This record gives sequence, C-alpha cells and structure tokens, in this order.
Amino acid sequence: MGKFNLNADMAEGYGPWQMGNDDGMLDVIGSANIACGFHAGDYNIMGNVMLKALAKGVDIGSHPGFYDLHGFGRRQYHLLDAEVERLIAYQLGASLGMAALTGTTITHIKPHGAISNMACADAGLAAAIMRGIKAVAPSLILLSPAKSELIKEARKAGFVVAEELFADRAYMPDGQLAPRSRPDAMIHDPDASLAHVMRMFAEGEVLCVDGSVIPIEGQSVCVHGDGPTALKTAQHIRQGLEAAGFEMCGLDEICRGS
Repeated sequence: MGKFNLNADMAEGYGPWQMGNDDGMLDVIGSANIACGFHAGDYNIMGNVMLKALAKGVDIGSHPGFYDLHGFGRRQYHLLDAEVERLIAYQLGASLGMAALTGTTITHIKPHGAISNMACADAGLAAAIMRGIKAVAPSLILLSPAKSELIKEARKAGFVVAEELFADRAYMPDGQLAPRSRPDAMIHDPDASLAHVMRMFAEGEVLCVDGSVIPIEGQSVCVHGDGPTALKTAQHIRQGLEAAGFEMCGLDEICRGS
C-alpha cells in the first residue's frame, strides 16, 4: 500500500536517571530523535544511544528544545529570533559533534516539545528555527507535525521535509495537537493508537477531539518514548501497519528515495 517510518524521542535521561526504554524502542523504530542536552540528555547518553542506533540500523536525528531541564522542554519561553537561531544551532552542533565522534550520521532534525508546539502555529518562530538549522546543516530532513507552520517554513527555506503524525496524541480541529493540559490529549491504549494511525494512513483523515474529521497526511509516525505503554504501542503500530501492507522504511528512503 505504501511506506511508513516510525520515530521516537530518546536519550532523554540525565546522568544515572533513565527516561523510557531506549533499548527496546530501538528494536522497533526506524528513526531515533536524540535529545541534545537542553531539555534532557547529556553527552554520555547522546553518544551511547547513537552507537546503539547505529548498531541496529536506526536513523539518527537531532532533537533540540528549549533550555529547560526542570520542565522537560514543555514550558513556553518567548525568545528573540536571534536567540532562537542560536538555541537551535548550538544544539545541532552538539549532535553533529557527537555523531562525528561515534562514527554515525545525522539524517534529520525534529524540534522538541514547547518550541515545536509554538512554532507549529507561529510562522515567525518557525522561520527562525529554519535559519538556525540552515546555517549549520541545510541538507538535513526536517521532521515536524503535519499541517504545521514548521513544515510550511521548511519548504520555503528549501528543506526536504517529512510530515509527522502522532500515534499517542489527540488532534484539535485546526490540525494542531491537543494541549497536554486537556484530559483527552493523550492516547494510552495501544489498540486505540493503532486505530488512530490506521485512519490517518489508510484514509488520510483524523478524528478530532470535538468529533470533527479533517484531512491529514504524513510519512512518519511518532510514539513518545516516555509513556508507560510506549514500547507496547510502538510494537503494536508497526505490526498493524505492516499487516495492512505498509512497508517500514527510513526517512531517507521515504523522502529522497535513497
């Protein structure tokens, strides 16, 4: 029927503290978004997860967020455009440096948490993020939510893009993700997540929180690695999509045919 990519955010522990089951997720996903140390992660965790991803043939991406360890990058900050550009360039530089040290390659970049959510609806912020990326690594694939300003600004800036769908998040009628403050924002049941994803991939539409249905398309499915059912959900979605005739691929193959 078609191709799909499965991605997850990882390397989001800190020092001896572990977040999520990175080892388990690397057996299931095609692309790993590696935290850069600002919202989570550190240089040891970054390097170790990159090496594990390389060993398992998983694409590696940079996952920059706000400088917000205590809030896990999920709190909003209002920065000047120049600050945003430096914030992104700094973290992307760290990812590229660690990739060089570990003999791996960065294929994509995916903004994290609050800065992503804000930029999905704010074209100016999205454009500042693109400038930060373009100054450092303009050939990267931009992985961001479908129907977002991030995708629009990335295309304007000449980036190859992969539009992202979310297995474990509900949608608002405007195509944005439901805020985590809502009780119905997260989808925890693996069967419900699979049905949610299948509707988006097979029918090109999503059922929103108000009962409306809107068109949506994407190439990659995100499962948040920090949830209690993350690994089970990722396994269930991959098995379900493959059983339906979809082929799991890396982002390069989907976006560039390589």
